[in-house]
Amino acid sequence: CLSTIWKQEGLRGLYQGAIPNVWGAGASWGLYFFFYNAIKAHKTEDKMENLGAIEHLVSAAEAGVMTLCFTNPIWVTKTRLMLQYEAGADLSKKQYKGMFDALIKIYRHEGIRGLYKGFVPGLFGTSHGALQFMAYEDLKSRYNKYKNRPSHMKLNTLEYIAMAAMSKIFAVTTTYPYQVVRARLQDQHNRYSGVLDVIHRTWRKEGVRGFYKGIMPNVIRVTPACCITFVVYEKVSHLLL
Repeated sequence: CLSTIWKQEGLRGLYQGAIPNVWGAGASWGLYFFFYNAIKAHKTEDKMENLGAIEHLVSAAEAGVMTLCFTNPIWVTKTRLMLQYEAGADLSKKQYKGMFDALIKIYRHEGIRGLYKGFVPGLFGTSHGALQFMAYEDLKSRYNKYKNRPSHMKLNTLEYIAMAAMSKIFAVTTTYPYQVVRARLQDQHNRYSGVLDVIHRTWRKEGVRGFYKGIMPNVIRVTPACCITFVVYEKVSHLLL
């Protein structure tokens, strides 16, 4: 895959969709942490004990739905930019010239509906963040309990990295099929009637393997970023609180 992209599109091809990915990741993490902490604070307002695993799961799912409402158009744009493979390295043949050009053209030709393609499987995808945050909070709590420390005890950087990596890999492995379904719905080269049509055609033509296409590069890509994000979040939180 890497060699084919390099031959056909060069270095530029390897960074297709990088700008909306930066915007989307920044907005998603910022909004997610904001909503998650606000919901968590509301639920613990009159409680003395910490939230349980299920409460963390529900809080994270609610934060995920709120975040998706704001960020889905950015992810549609990223997918469209990345899938302009038919033009190769010839920029003049590309349908979209950049992030804002893609947003305008999608809205002009497909309306709001086009910007929210993949929203329904995206709602199922909130389970990814919910499972990750549940696992992360539970791992921290269990680790502190194992060390005979209070559950809210601050960890060191390596411990935060380990917790973040394990929770991320768990969430990716559990929810990856939805990402495949959403990406195929957003792909301008294929026409599907809906989520069930994507699932049916993928299963019929590719079997289980089709729902896990690209999982290894995805894990390698998202895990380091997740670890850095969680470490920065924890360190900044402890400085501010």
